[in-house]
Amino acid sequence: MNSPSEIHQLSTPLNDTQVRALKIGDQVLLSGVILTGRDTVHKWMVETFIEKTRLPEGDDEEVYRAIRSVLDGGALYHCGPIVSGLENDEYQFVAAGPTTSIREEAYQGAVMRHFNIKGVIGKGGMGEKTGLALQEVPGVYFHAVGGAGSLISKCVQRVIGVHKLEFGAPEAMWVIEVRDFPLVVTMDAHGDSLHETVRNASGELLAWLLSDRL
Repeated sequence: MNSPSEIHQLSTPLNDTQVRALKIGDQVLLSGVILTGRDTVHKWMVETFIEKTRLPEGDDEEVYRAIRSVLDGGALYHCGPIVSGLENDEYQFVAAGPTTSIREEAYQGAVMRHFNIKGVIGKGGMGEKTGLALQEVPGVYFHAVGGAGSLISKCVQRVIGVHKLEFGAPEAMWVIEVRDFPLVVTMDAHGDSLHETVRNASGELLAWLLSDRL
């Protein structure tokens, strides 16, 4: 892990050079505009605009145009926030912790390629499909600290807007401005993954434990 003096200060939108310069273990303070999105959002994106297995309806096309500009070179945060002010549209994030990213594995690579997303933020890491997309786009996976939702919410400077609130507040797409959002690169654009390293080490330890008991 890097020392505090080596923390990368980055702002969205990110470019290819910045992304490729990041390596697993790098600490980042991210600022700028990002978008939240979980299961319902990923499914909506893929079915409506990538695989086109359902026709756009309602405000789908308008929302699509709005989020494209945010996600191009931007970051998508796997987060189901707790938001106050829903009754009067005076939105404020009360908690903004990450949700488990692997739930989006079936969709993430396609979504990254389609929208040119440079950063995916969540917890727990992702799989091989996302790893390949990180190399191709290129992009990085940022691990946010789980269980620190109220602290992370303090990094949210303002809620710029919300799309698809009918999905429910945790599943909607919140456009937020963050400042110094603390993150760690755990999957980079070079095919390296701290999650894979941990899985391999755990597997070796398990094999040793089992063999020692035979």
